[in-house]
Amino acid sequence: MKLGTKLIHAGVEPDPSTGAIMTPIFQTSTYVQAAPGDHKGYEYARTQNPTRDALQNALAAIENGSHGISFGSGLAATDAVLKLLAPGDEVVASSDLYGGTFRIFTKVFAKYGIQFHFTDLRDAEALRPQLNARTKMIWIETPTNPMLNIIDIAAVAAIAKEKNILLAVDNTFASPYLQNPLDLGANIVVHSATKYLGGHSDVVHGAVIVKDEALAQQLYFIQNSCGAVPGPQDCFLVLRGLKTLHVRMQRHCENGETVARFLRQHPKVNKVYWCGFEDHPNHDIAKKQMRGFGGMISFTLKDDSMDAALKVLSGTKLFSLAESLGGVESLIGHPASMTHASIPREERLKNGLTDSLIRLSVGIEDASDLTEDLKKAIG
Repeated sequence: MKLGTKLIHAGVEPDPSTGAIMTPIFQTSTYVQAAPGDHKGYEYARTQNPTRDALQNALAAIENGSHGISFGSGLAATDAVLKLLAPGDEVVASSDLYGGTFRIFTKVFAKYGIQFHFTDLRDAEALRPQLNARTKMIWIETPTNPMLNIIDIAAVAAIAKEKNILLAVDNTFASPYLQNPLDLGANIVVHSATKYLGGHSDVVHGAVIVKDEALAQQLYFIQNSCGAVPGPQDCFLVLRGLKTLHVRMQRHCENGETVARFLRQHPKVNKVYWCGFEDHPNHDIAKKQMRGFGGMISFTLKDDSMDAALKVLSGTKLFSLAESLGGVESLIGHPASMTHASIPREERLKNGLTDSLIRLSVGIEDASDLTEDLKKAIG
């Protein structure tokens, strides 16, 4: 079954009681049992919910996994994956990554004796010197947030398998439409489903997908024991979002290319980060492991000052200044003060994330309107 068909049909069956084509929102906290332990597969909504089950099955299908596990947010999903570890374990992570991920690594789990090493993994071989007997997990984003760095998932997965280390890939920027890390050897895929999977800026949600039964059962145990589950309304909204992911992503990719090429030709723009450019570092890897290059772009101005950046950030009309990404509407953001403010400035600068870097989430509006909006804001 092709992805577009999966997105519409996977995990969803007509409701047996009414024939409703969309999975109902089962807004209930508990379920009646005929006798203790004699029930219809549902006992308590923290543990199971039919709306959540439908979404989890759909998530597994679209990432070519066997099990999907839903959470109340992307960071709740990250939290659950890290709870697979124990004090004394070590994690090697890509150096450029979402600020919230860096924060939960360094400010929460580091307190419990888990050590994190942040490494530029654009060359997969840079991973080897960081590994030792205590390394239990490798965590990567690709494309990275916000520098759009590309990491070779298959190459990292080969090293992880050789050393018997779990590989987790945050696939939020690419979405399953563009990339399927499990097919490339990853053990765990993580999504902030708030972003492209939901796609309409109206839900906060997280997801983990695996294809190993034992790993899935550990994560289900963590989900139930720690309780960071999404409500049925949120699951319904993500299910609805999945049905149009393929058509939305087609437009995100088309518009992303148009905006990236416009910015690159603008006389006041210095550097544009978009992995679809042939001279983008590791473009050949992106072309190999992705089916398109997405709608995420970062750029700097030739006037590399905060004042110039703030003028652009406050000057757009269609690009709304806001946190998040992946919605149908275009967003503009300032990573240094918004999404990545929790990362110390010296760490940001090491990765090229300057104080004047601007990040775009290119939506699905008319591309000519978007370029005109940027043209007026840049001046």
